[in-house]
Parts: sequence; structure tokens; C-alpha cells
Amino acid sequence: MDSDKLMRTAQALVASGKGILAADESSPTIKKRFDSIDVESTEENRQAYRDLLFTTDGAEEFISGVILYEETLFQKGLSGTPFPELLSSKGVIPGIKVDKGAKPLAGSPNEKVTEGLDGLRDRLADYAKAGARFAKWRAVIDIADGEPTDYCLDVNAHALARYAALCQEAGIVPIVEPEVLMDGGHDLARCEAVTDATLIKVFEALKTQQVLLEGMLLKPNMIISGKKCGDQASVQAVAEATIRCLKRHVPAAVPGIVFLSGGQSDEVATAHLDAMNRLGPHPWQLSFSYGRALQAPALAAWRGKPENVEAAQKAYYLRAKCNGAAARGDYSDAMEKAA
Repeated sequence: MDSDKLMRTAQALVASGKGILAADESSPTIKKRFDSIDVESTEENRQAYRDLLFTTDGAEEFISGVILYEETLFQKGLSGTPFPELLSSKGVIPGIKVDKGAKPLAGSPNEKVTEGLDGLRDRLADYAKAGARFAKWRAVIDIADGEPTDYCLDVNAHALARYAALCQEAGIVPIVEPEVLMDGGHDLARCEAVTDATLIKVFEALKTQQVLLEGMLLKPNMIISGKKCGDQASVQAVAEATIRCLKRHVPAAVPGIVFLSGGQSDEVATAHLDAMNRLGPHPWQLSFSYGRALQAPALAAWRGKPENVEAAQKAYYLRAKCNGAAARGDYSDAMEKAA
């Protein structure tokens, strides 16, 4: 394991004012996104859409890395250049989603465990050869009556740590993503309690499996009210609760925390990140690893039509710029209105 290389890559991914584009939608997920704009999810259309994002002029000022889906990692852009090479030429680090999705947990079928450890060592070697320098694995933690169970937290933490150890062995920086879902009617306090319990288990497992904390990133949920909760917490309350939770459980050795947007609207996710950075300084860089919150306006503008590429790129660039500012605590509503 090349510790120095891992640490350099992890630090580059959370460079000041930069964050990560999650463009790793699975085939079923990208189909849903394309269905919403009446575009067929063919390999050709997926290639054209990802090319649109990756070739946006100037986005590299705010985007440090891109998480790719396996198909995309081995695809070429419209110019004929392999996507990892295209990204690297712009100073953007290519990454790869390596998990195989959340499946019902044996013995507790209402809960989920993420699969994909079988054969992962060999796959990581192939991904590294293709140009991937970091990876992502997502665990899904739902909040309901009596859930999550300790059993669910234990098995997901173990899998996250096993994945992380294998990544570092392969010279790839692991992004560890334990996502406490925002579905349901739980309030802010319940979300905080469950996230507390989740992070305790995750960092215990990472320590047990000798994961180098300086060579990984954490991709957690923010502490927010459930979608169905009648009392939606304010931006400031979300920021304060999230920072409080992270300071309790995330060692300062971790170089960065790159939040998931978790179904928040694009502007709200940006405002939350900005508010957290305004509460700094923090022991770790606070940035973003957004999918829908970076892509939604671009997807709506594109609608599968070549003549809309420029408008879609403009929409993506704006979201990247706004989130880059939020990662420094410099975001304002005026940035949205100026567009």
C-alpha cells in the first residue's frame, strides 16, 4: 500500500473550493432520470449525456473528481478519448462505484445490506488499470419503528470497512458512504441519533480492518428532518446538528467529508453545505459529492437534443460553481439570480 499516494489523492479530491460529481447512476437509476425527460436509456444516449457533463468548459475549477459507473469507466467520449483519460486531461480525478447495490438483509428483510465484496479485489485491479484512482461504496440505513437494528449497522459497517481495506491495498482511495435515508416522518433529533450510532459502528470497523484514515474520505448524509416530518428543520439547524454529530465521531485524521445530497433540491443542498462551512474552521475539509443536486438542471435543459448541449452545460457549470463556493462558505443567493 502506497500511503503517500493515497493521502495525496484524498487531499486533491477535497482541495479548497472543489468537490465531486457523482455520475455513477446504475442502469435502472439512469433509466428513471431519462424517463423523466422522455429520452430512451440507450448506451449511445448515456454516452452523450456523460460527455456533455465531462466536457463542460471550466467545470474543473470546481470539480475535483467524478465517480463513474462501470460502463462509463470503459467508454470513450464523443471525441474518441476514453472517459478516464478525458477527465484526467482536465485535471479531474476519475473514480468508480464498486458496490453491487443494496439487497434485503437476511434475517431482517425490511433492512438492507450492500453486496459486491465477492471478486472485488480482482475488479479493483481492472479499475485501477483503466484509470480509476478512487472508489465509492454506499450503505443504506433506513429509519423506522425499531430500525435500524444493531445487526443492520454491524453488517453494513463491516462491508464498508472491508471494501475500504481492499481499495487501499489496490492503491485506490475509498469513499465510505453510510447513508441514513431522509425518507419517513422522523425529526431532526432522530436522524442525529441514528447517524451517531451509524458513524460509531463504521469507524470501529475501519479501525479493526486497519484502514488508513488519512487515505479515505467519508460521504455521509446531513442531519435533516425526514421528508414526511411536519417540522422541517431550518438550514442553520441542519448545519449545527450535522457539525455537532461529525465532531463527535469523525477523527481529524480523515482529510475530508464529501456530503451526499440525499434527495434534497439542488439549491437547498448547496445552502446546507455553505452554512456548515460558515461554522468553521473544521478539522476536515467539508465539500460535496452530489449526483442529482449537480445534474438535475442540466438534465432538464438537455432533453436528449444535441442543440441543447450548450444550455445544459451552462446549467451544470452554474451548479458546480455554486457548490464550489459553498465548499468555502462563500455561496449566496445572488449567485443563483446572476445566472
